[in-house]
Amino acid sequence: MDKRSALIIAAVGSLVALGVADAMGPKEGSEKCYGMVKAGKNDCAANAHSCAGQAKVDSDPNEWIVVPQGVCDKIVGGRTTPGG
Repeated sequence: MDKRSALIIAAVGSLVALGVADAMGPKEGSEKCYGMVKAGKNDCAANAHSCAGQAKVDSDPNEWIVVPQGVCDKIVGGRTTPGG
């Protein structure tokens, strides 16, 4: 295997690893905050779409962003569970 092929494989592997880590949910010390996201500013899958930036309306109760643990409870309209 030449150097270029090795670099390409490593880069693709890194991207896959990042995608898997994101799909597993928020990191320790953070939480999903539902219901207070602007349209197009969500962090990932909800409402039959597959990922970030696809929220159609502001404040959708099923769209979320990741925030530091405890912050969601301080935001008007923010909830740590989906739905209304």
